[in-house]
Amino acid sequence: MLERLNYVKIAPRRVLDAGSGPARDARALAKRYRKADVLALDFSQAMLHAGRPRLRFFERRPPQRVCADLARQPFAGASIGLVWSNMALHWTADPLAALREFHRVLAIEGLLMFSTLGPDTLAELRQAAGDARVHSFTDMHDLGDMLVEAGFAEPVMDTERVTLVFAEGAALLADLRASGQTCALSARSPGLTGRRFHASLLEKLAAQVRGGKLPVSYEVVYGHAWKAAPKHTADGRSVIKIF
Repeated sequence: MLERLNYVKIAPRRVLDAGSGPARDARALAKRYRKADVLALDFSQAMLHAGRPRLRFFERRPPQRVCADLARQPFAGASIGLVWSNMALHWTADPLAALREFHRVLAIEGLLMFSTLGPDTLAELRQAAGDARVHSFTDMHDLGDMLVEAGFAEPVMDTERVTLVFAEGAALLADLRASGQTCALSARSPGLTGRRFHASLLEKLAAQVRGGKLPVSYEVVYGHAWKAAPKHTADGRSVIKIF
């Protein structure tokens, strides 16, 4: 995503890293846009606190950390020049609500750039564990429709497919736990799964091993869109520019 910014000519006065985690991207954005105020927003206070390294020489104005929900942001409308959201939308219960909020806070001609996970992600684990244990991910085309519904102009969507290889199912599960990737379903069982389920899961994953390797799929969805000037006023009248 950072490389894609090389093809976009913008000079935002304020940048929002939405779903920032420990604010690694926010720090990179602060380095790229040295004159901009950079905001790092995340739902987890602990995650924001974990991303507080010592101030570096290029950070005259380090990212400001804000604990809030993507769908209910404490920012004024049309106050952000660039909304950046890297691998956060798939954690939201309603991606459309978050996209509408992105549109609200963006200034006219502001840019939204995001990445998220698509429906083919963790297909092997879903096959072994079942839909009740692995939450679903939104299709690229549905996200494009949501961008239009939220009011964005000129949405561009594309995907990248990545296959990670593990020696066994236990290594996959350990990697998911270490990276904090858990099931986000609100209806998931709050209790422990138990030894029987765990043994069955490992057995089903072992059946997918080919040549001593367990392939695991990730579908990365990228999108960007602009906030265009409104074509209608709040009371329904058409806006016509006279040059």
